[in-house]
Formats: sequence, C-alpha cells, structure tokens
Amino acid sequence: MEWLTDMAAKRAELSPDRVAFVDHETGAELTFADVEARANQMARALRMLGAAAGDRVAVLCHNHPDFFVLLFAAQKSGVILLPLNWRQPAVELAPTVTRSGARLLMHDSACGATARALAESCGLTPVGFADAAGEGGEAAATDFEALLRDADPAPFGDGRIPASAPWYLLATSGTTGEPKLVVQTARMAWANAVNYTQATGITAGDCTVNYLPLFHTAGINLMSMPLFLTGGTSIVLRRFDVAVVLRLIGEKRLTAFFGVPAIYQALSLDPAFETTDFSAVRSLGCGGAPMPAPLLRTYLARGVTVCNGMGMTETGPTVFLADPQRAPEKIGSVGKAQILAEVRLVGIDGAVVTGAGAGELQIRGPGVTPGYYENPEATRAAFTEDGWLRSGDVAARDADGYFAIVDRIKDMYISGGENVYPAEVERVLVTHPAILDAVVVGVADARWGEVGAAYLIPRPGERIEEAALVAWCRERLAAYKVPRHIAVVDDLPRTAAGKVQKHVLKHAHEEQKEGACGDGER
Repeated sequence: MEWLTDMAAKRAELSPDRVAFVDHETGAELTFADVEARANQMARALRMLGAAAGDRVAVLCHNHPDFFVLLFAAQKSGVILLPLNWRQPAVELAPTVTRSGARLLMHDSACGATARALAESCGLTPVGFADAAGEGGEAAATDFEALLRDADPAPFGDGRIPASAPWYLLATSGTTGEPKLVVQTARMAWANAVNYTQATGITAGDCTVNYLPLFHTAGINLMSMPLFLTGGTSIVLRRFDVAVVLRLIGEKRLTAFFGVPAIYQALSLDPAFETTDFSAVRSLGCGGAPMPAPLLRTYLARGVTVCNGMGMTETGPTVFLADPQRAPEKIGSVGKAQILAEVRLVGIDGAVVTGAGAGELQIRGPGVTPGYYENPEATRAAFTEDGWLRSGDVAARDADGYFAIVDRIKDMYISGGENVYPAEVERVLVTHPAILDAVVVGVADARWGEVGAAYLIPRPGERIEEAALVAWCRERLAAYKVPRHIAVVDDLPRTAAGKVQKHVLKHAHEEQKEGACGDGER
C-alpha cells in the first residue's frame, strides 16, 4: 500500500461531532472536526515558521491534546516530528536533537526553561504551543497561537499520505548504549491500530485515558492513536496520577485502559483500589515489561483480567496481546501474534523453531519500522538477511501456540558454565510474600565468572531477611540461579516505558560491591 488517507481529515469526515480528546486539566473538548481544522492551521503555521516537508521539528511537552493535533499537522505537511523526553535535562537531550538535525523546537510552558536552554545550546528556534499550565508559575507562551489565528482551517494537502515516509521519530529507551531514532510511519500506525483493536474489540463508543509520556510509543499508540482512528475518545492527563485514574475508572468514564506493570502496581497499592468499581472497563492491556504473576492474580481476585502483551518501538508497537478468555490460565503468556504481525523463533543454531520451543523472537509485517533515521549501519544490524526484525528477546511457544517472553538475550549471564535468565529468577522472587518487585542482573565474579545480583523492593510493612530468602530461593531454584548479592531498595531506576535500567544497577553494584550473601557453594 503506497498511499493512505489523511487520518485527521478522514476521521472528521466520518464522525465530525464526536469527541476525540478531552483535556482533563481544563475540561476542554476537541471534536474530530476541531482536530482536523486545528491540524490544518498548525500545518500552515509550521510552513510560516519555515518548516518544509522532510524538516525535523522537535517537541518538548507534557501530555496535551495539542500534541496529537501537532502530530496530524506534521502528517499533513510532511514535517518529521521528534518528541523529546521532558524528564531529561537539556544537556542529555542535545545529542538526540543534534543527530536529528532539527532546527525548530515546539514546547509547552511547563517545559519552557529546558526548551530555552536546549534551544540555546543547539541553535534551535523555540516556539511555545499547547498553552499548558506551567510548573513554577511560568506564563504560557502564545506566539504559536498568534500564527494559528491567522492560518486557514481549510483542508491542507490533497488528502493522501505516503504510507512508508517518516512521520515522526522516537528515541529508543536507551537502557544500554546511546538511543537511536526509530522511524515511525503512517503504515505502522494503521497496522498497530488493526492489531490492537481486533485484539481488544475497542470501538467508537470506547473511552480511554492518555497519561503515558508522549515521547514513547505507548503514550501515542497504546491506545490513543488506535482509538482516534476508530472514532473513540481519549481523556488526556498531563501525567500519571493514581487518584485521578482510579476516580475515572470508578466513575465509569473509562471503558478501555492500558498500562505498564509499574502503573498497575501503583493502582493496586492505593487504598482506593479495593473499593473501585472496574466493571465498566472492558479491556485492560499491559506491556513495556512482563507483569508479575502475583500482580495479575491481585487483579483477578477483584474480577479484573489484565492481558499481557509485547511490542517494541520498532514494531509500532503491538505484536502480541493475550486474549481475555485464556489469560487467567496462561499467566505469564503474551498470547499470540496479532493479525498483521508475523513472528518466528530462531534457535542458537540459526534454524527456525517449529512447534513448541524457544529461540530468538523475530518479527515482520506492516507494523515494523523501515529502520533508524539516517543510521544505515544500525538498520542493517537490526534485520536478518531475509528481512526479519531481530527483537533481541528469547521467547518460548507452548503446545497451544501461546508465546511467553523468556528474557532479553543481552541480559542472560553465564555462571559457572550455566546459562541464567534473570527474568526466570525474578518471576520466582516476586512470589515471596515479602517482595513487591525484583530485578536481577548478572555481575562479575572471580570464581564463577558471573553471578546474580538481586535488587528487591519490599511490600509495605514487610522486611526481607536475606539469609532466610537465600534458603527460600534454594528450595525453588538451582543453586547457580540463586542470587549471590541482595540489595533491598526503595525504588528502581526505570525508563519512561517502565523498563528497569539494568545498566544503572550494574554500575551501582560495581560502585558499592556490597550486599553479598550466600556461602559460595553451588
């Protein structure tokens, strides 16, 4: 498919008066007709600012309906949008901006100080938009609004969008090494929408809440973009708020929800969780990291089925999502590959695994990125010679055709000649009654080559006794899998997607070299 329809224009044609976005902070609503008209104005305003097709425009803002309007304006005008991580200081953002070649920086008032510092260091033109309430009382910038008032809301362009052209760029989460800019296309967005909507059954009558950060694929595509294309409504929060989300659920305003495990954990720990009525929420999806079995069972005990899924920034993202009918009996599974995603498992010998078995997960289909922006070397490394995307994950398929993610290949370590997958150890650790969350990393050891270092968050009111925990682990794990180092922590370093930054923990271990336990016997 070479061309696709202009998303905002077509949706406005089909359902002009339905509400597309609600700004939770102000209560303002944007219908699909409003989004279309404002996106046309933004496209013309970008032109007035000198942004031509193919130019990169960076954007630094908290969640706001105008981000999506800007996204559709970029699609209409051919400008390539670069969402930036508002949690990072200007000095950390500068290399990404420089690599992209952006010359224009859109920002809300909350990110004004960082935007100005970044603009100065990278030679960008800062442009205030979205008019969000600024943290610290900064006045909202109004220069872009002035351009919008003078811009024509009439249709911009001919209504045709090149399916595979770069639309926006997303920096990889950067848990290891330097982030790369993943090209996102209109074709990827449509493939993701088909995959997600057919897996969940969301329709134009559904409403979700948008709170995951918009510099990450989940904030855009899980599930605000699929719901927009379907004709549904997204309530936009500036950022995640446990009380607000539980209140929206309890008030039955939400019928569909997506979160990462850390979000589901936060909701379950809030006192209001036990009395919140989830009955209106028909679909609850989870991704970003595996949701621990004890947490899944916590929701099941409330009559709530959360469906694990798996995807990547490079896959748009939806590849897998468990079906609610079998999710309770397939705890730990991410289900089957969805209708526009093709997957295979490849063993260490390079042979494709058929039937039940494990191997590297490889993916192809219309939802897969064409590559990394102006980085042909990284693009070549990411794909096999016959065109499959290497996920870097070890996955297992059971006899029923259901998949589970075993671990990241790079996270596996070898202890005394034995392969250890940290995720397997983590799944055991979180079943301990005193442990809320657990992360295991492989660290250097003079005797065994590598051993496990476990970082544990205790449940509220519980204490973790290290010696007793080691004995408990030895009853459930082979000796070489039992962590040799244990650290009890209050929190874990995470990316915006909720993934633990294991390289940070490895560095911390090297710095401290403490918390050792066990007698060294195997």
